[in-house]
Amino acid sequence: MSQLGISTIGEAHDLSWRIHVYCRWGKRDAMKSIRECHASVDLDLERLVWTRGRAFEIADLGSRMKCISCGSRRVSILVEPPRERDRQKAPA
Repeated sequence: MSQLGISTIGEAHDLSWRIHVYCRWGKRDAMKSIRECHASVDLDLERLVWTRGRAFEIADLGSRMKCISCGSRRVSILVEPPRERDRQKAPA
């Protein structure tokens, strides 16, 4: 179990957590300037559970992601607890 208290996408889905993916493609690649990518997306946890299974580790998501804008595999994953209003809607 992670420091977050959750470690799988199934747990994140059950607790109404949110997972965001951000592209980390920077302004430089070695000595060459490149266009920076600012793409980000909220992942659909229900679809991930259907396609990857409830036991899929959140820590493994980054290695499976690819930016939809630039194709880079340099991504960051942000796991966020539900907001107060989302907690009220969550099933008990």
